[in-house]
Amino acid sequence: MKKILVTGGSGFLGQMLIQRLLAPETRTDADALAGHFDEVIAMDQAVGAFSHPRLHYHCADLSEPAQWRSIINDEVCGIIHLAAVVSGTAESDFDLGMRVNLDGTRALLDAARTLSRPPRFLFSSSLAVYGGAMPEVVDDSTPPAPQSSYGIQKLIGELLVADYTRKGFVDGRCVRIPTVSVRPGKPNGAASSFASGIIREPMAGKRAICPIDPDTPLWLASPKHVIQSLIHAYLLSSAQLCDRRDGQLAERRSINLPGVTITPREMADTLRELAGAEIADLIDWQPDPAIKAIVDTWPARIDTQHARSLGFASAGTGAELVAAYVQRQ
Repeated sequence: MKKILVTGGSGFLGQMLIQRLLAPETRTDADALAGHFDEVIAMDQAVGAFSHPRLHYHCADLSEPAQWRSIINDEVCGIIHLAAVVSGTAESDFDLGMRVNLDGTRALLDAARTLSRPPRFLFSSSLAVYGGAMPEVVDDSTPPAPQSSYGIQKLIGELLVADYTRKGFVDGRCVRIPTVSVRPGKPNGAASSFASGIIREPMAGKRAICPIDPDTPLWLASPKHVIQSLIHAYLLSSAQLCDRRDGQLAERRSINLPGVTITPREMADTLRELAGAEIADLIDWQPDPAIKAIVDTWPARIDTQHARSLGFASAGTGAELVAAYVQRQ
C-alpha cells in the first residue's frame, strides 16, 4: 500500500488537489499519476467536505507532532506539505507562525527522515521569500531577501527541504506559489486576500475593499493552474531537478511557478467589462498601510525560465484569470 500525505488537506487548495489526485480530469492525468499511490491521507484540524473511498482524514494540529506522528510510516511514499499560517496572520502572531510554519515543517521532515525509503516531499513556498532591493524582473538568480516573518519562515523551510534532500532523507522539491486568485469562499488572514475579494465579493453583491494602490502590479495564478503546477512538481523526478551550470551538475529544488502580472485596476476593468459597472463599482479603494507594506515587498514580474524548462504550463492572461471566476458564477 502506497500513500500520499497531504497536510492542510481540508483547506481550499488541499481539497482541490486531493480531488484532482483521486479524480483526474483527463486520461493524461490518470496515466501520469498511475502507480504513484493507492490512498491519500488528508491531515488538517478538521475533516474536509470531499469524500472518496481512497481518501482518509486525520484531524491533527501540525505544530503538535504527538497528534499525527503515528500516521508517518513506511506506507507513506510522498508528502505534499500545504499546511501553513498565512502571511498576515504569521506577521501579527509571531509565535503561531513560528510554531506552525517553521517548527511544524521541521517536525514533518524529521518524521519523513525515519522512513526506510526517502519519500517525495513537496513543500509549498511563497514569493514572500523575496524582498528588499529587487530587480524589475525577478529570475532564478535573484537572491531571496524576505521582509516578513512569513517569508522568512518559508525560506527556512526551503533550506531545510534542500538539506534533508542533500542528506538523502527525502526527495524534496519546493514551489513558490503566486498569489492564488480568484479563491472562492470567505476571506482569510493572508495579506493578499484582497486579490480574490475584489472579484469574489462584488460577484456576490457585496462591497469589497482594495487596500493597495490600484496600479500596484501583482503576480497571480488561478486555483486550477496552481493545482496543475503542484501535481506536475510532485511528479518530477530527481534527475529532472538537476541541471548543468558552468560544467557542474547542480540541483535546483526551489521553483518559481508561472503566473501573470496584473494590477487591481486591470482586474476591476475586466470585471466591469464582464459583469457590468454596477458590480465593479462595489470595489472601495481604501489604502491600508500595513497591507501595502507587506505587498510592496513581493515581486510582481518573474522570469520563470526554469519552470518552463521543467514543463510547467503557462498561467494564461490576467483577463482569463478574472473571467474564469466570473463566468462560473
